Amino acid sequence: MSSSVPPARKEHLDSLAITLLLGCCVFWGLQQVLAKATLAEVPPVFQSAVRAVGATLLLMIWCKARGIALFARDGTLWLGLLAGSLFSFEFACIYLALSHTGASRVTVFLYTSPFWVAALLPLFVKSERMNRMQWLGLSCAFAAVVFALWESLQKAGAGRLGDVLALLAGASWGLTTVTIRATALAKISAERLLFYQLACSALSLPVLSFLLGEHWPAMAQLSGFAWISLGLQTVVGAFASYLTWMWMLTRYPAAKISVFVFLTPVFALIFAALWLKEPVTPSLVIAIALVGLGIVLVNKR
Repeated sequence: MSSSVPPARKEHLDSLAITLLLGCCVFWGLQQVLAKATLAEVPPVFQSAVRAVGATLLLMIWCKARGIALFARDGTLWLGLLAGSLFSFEFACIYLALSHTGASRVTVFLYTSPFWVAALLPLFVKSERMNRMQWLGLSCAFAAVVFALWESLQKAGAGRLGDVLALLAGASWGLTTVTIRATALAKISAERLLFYQLACSALSLPVLSFLLGEHWPAMAQLSGFAWISLGLQTVVGAFASYLTWMWMLTRYPAAKISVFVFLTPVFALIFAALWLKEPVTPSLVIAIALVGLGIVLVNKR
């Protein structure tokens, strides 16, 4: 992941990309359950702030050890701040939406992100254009998410403001991906790319948590589980998995890797069933099949 050599882009996903993407989606699904289980001790936005601050420090240590410069006059500062602002805005909308509507509805609207990527990115990057079969695959994957969460959606409140905020979060996620892929940010190292986003979040999310009036717990009084949860969310989630994601964005087609994020809510439902004892319904099984079909169609050569 050195910044000294320009990344060699690939037109299709290889076995390495698929393995890394699956690993990220599995943990992102688990992370949602971890965060939910930790809410009794640590409020949501404060959790996200702790993750961002911790991951920023880890990234700086990583770059120092590998000799990767995080600060350089290469004309990407304003673009990086744009990507970082979109990244921070996404998480602000997610957590604000959770206070107005159910988590299931937030998840469904958040995962409209790949549609923004597929619709906007080809306007800037010709190689990212998708054919009808790939659009069909993308639609199958999104339908799978809605189908898997249909039962919980029926139990959720109206929460129109929450729905709008969640849609804004999905749009912000998609616009972040487009900003990275369609600009000079695609040519910088994954470490610098992630630093722009984590640093903005580390500065803004604590302020948001304070403005929301969240209670900041004394870290020394947290249980062992809370420490493990925050540690995993910080080290594996906000640092390792996001660094992997940024690295892949600089080397693989963004539209094709974005479709894999549809696996995350499916994995979240699986972990919730195993951990929180939520029932596994036929809709979940059908959703997994639809996601698999969607991924095959989108990545069909």
